[in-house]
Amino acid sequence: MAQQDGSKPGSGAPEAGDKGAAASFRLPDPALVSRTMADVAERGQRIVGDFLKRQSDGAPAAGPDPLHIGSAFLDMTTRLMANPARLMQAQIGFWQDYLTLWQNTARRMMGETSAPVIEETKGDKRFKDEAWRENEVFDFIRQSYLLSARYFTNVVQGAEGLDNKTAQKVDFYTRQFVDAMSPSNFLMTNPEVLRRTAETGGENLLKGLSNLLADLERGKGNLRIRMTDDSKFKVGENIAVTPGKVVFRNDLMELIQYTPTTEKVLKRPLLILPPWINKFYILDLRPKNSLIRWAVEQGHTVFVVSWVNPDENLAEKGFEDYMREGPYAALDAIEAATGEKAVNAIGYCLGGTLLASTLAHMAAKKDTRIKSATYFVTMTDFEEAGELGVFIDEEQLLGIEEKMSKKGFLEGREMATTFNMLRANDLIWSFVVNNYLMGQEPFPFDLLYWNDDSTRMPAKMHSFYLRRMYQQNDLVKPGTIELAGVKLDLRRIKVPSYLISTREDHIAPWKSTYRATQIYGGKTRFVLAASGHIAGVVNPPDSGKYSHWVNTSLPPDPDDWFKGATELAGSWWPDWQRWVTAIDKEMVPARQPADAGLGDAPGSYVRVQAKD
Repeated sequence: MAQQDGSKPGSGAPEAGDKGAAASFRLPDPALVSRTMADVAERGQRIVGDFLKRQSDGAPAAGPDPLHIGSAFLDMTTRLMANPARLMQAQIGFWQDYLTLWQNTARRMMGETSAPVIEETKGDKRFKDEAWRENEVFDFIRQSYLLSARYFTNVVQGAEGLDNKTAQKVDFYTRQFVDAMSPSNFLMTNPEVLRRTAETGGENLLKGLSNLLADLERGKGNLRIRMTDDSKFKVGENIAVTPGKVVFRNDLMELIQYTPTTEKVLKRPLLILPPWINKFYILDLRPKNSLIRWAVEQGHTVFVVSWVNPDENLAEKGFEDYMREGPYAALDAIEAATGEKAVNAIGYCLGGTLLASTLAHMAAKKDTRIKSATYFVTMTDFEEAGELGVFIDEEQLLGIEEKMSKKGFLEGREMATTFNMLRANDLIWSFVVNNYLMGQEPFPFDLLYWNDDSTRMPAKMHSFYLRRMYQQNDLVKPGTIELAGVKLDLRRIKVPSYLISTREDHIAPWKSTYRATQIYGGKTRFVLAASGHIAGVVNPPDSGKYSHWVNTSLPPDPDDWFKGATELAGSWWPDWQRWVTAIDKEMVPARQPADAGLGDAPGSYVRVQAKD
């Protein structure tokens, strides 16, 4: 089989281009090396100085194990040693596979062919370069890594007697270690990087060093990896451009009303409550994938809450403040703008948790203004909260609360890092390779620009959310959580509910979101979309991507629901439109947003960046 890198069978290293490695490898420009090293010295000194100053001005240094990983691994090791036969069996299996790999590699070096011992999972992009298979040495490195990764993972997952939280933590951080050790992340074991280094005479590494310094400067001494060329995007100019007006503002949110594009609109306005863990314009990135624009085109009078990016002045804003100054204030403003009391409401992720809490509060107050509720990837039962649960134990919560007590909020970058760790290969290591080893600039990508546009969390609200919902799972316990003088009971929610979840969601696992179907008292429809937390939701009909599953039966077990579900091609958006218009399809003349003197969409709150 021809080798992409052009090296001879058994040579063990890919060639640079079509010429011999020695002939094609060129030395970097001495002037470039000199300039780069001088730049490194000057910028490095400044970065270290800034970092040390921040440490002396900020909170005390964390202990040697702030995430309490060591105790979890010690517990696992103790239990593994209690069953040495099982561990020995795993080791024997590993060495048998390794011996087979050695034999296969030897055959390949002698010109024979052999089947791989192991392959990476479908969708793993780390080994997409053909040299990982066509060059026997890199193929050995790849398969050796995959065998080791499987061995580590199997041993950890085979430890018996661990409590669920410890087992989850050990499994998560083992995978973080395994991902970090991938040969694709290192210069000497990545054929693509070696080829690039030969072609450029090492200038890629000099450029990568400059990129690394720039990212350290962005993070003021902490590494803040640049995922996209953010100079190519500007909110309100080429993203978040659906026309509208800010019609209301308070301390926590701006309410945007969007300009209609149809002569008639549905009588009931549509209120969208996005999460405040990130910014609302994920629903309005570009015209072709904007759910907001699409809903306007379907005849909805769309109102969207744009949450403030809070600072220390909002440290004492709690969850009930978000309820009062969010959905309750929005309902009053919508009535003032349209004359309509009744609305349909959508909540996305944490915004959906707020919507459910508000509806339980409204049920107790006999407030019926929200006539239907749609929940995008929303958890209300946090018993099985997925991998985010790794970060929610008493020790880590105390650490988070200590950090927040110093500033009054949690830094947006800390939240972003947590979410990126859930998909480390895609959101961390791929950029390490591209930016630092290949020496390339990140590609302009609107979704990654949004992902990097992080938001802060007010101390009081965030502590309440993590403790009462994630850690104690109180929201699902009737009467346990009290907001604004009302004990919440989700069973009292009687409005029609539409739940959309996604099959590959790492943040709100679909089997956890499904639990709400057994809680709400009204008629409920559950739909499962393909893909993940973002792509499965932001999936316009014209894209032709990602199927969805429907099943009108709602058995207690989500696996039973899936077994009886029917898979349908394409977006779930039209299914939701049919559902919401079946509840009430009365139309009225289109409503133009009034000029309240607060500016055009997307408003001012969304432009405030966490680094400002």
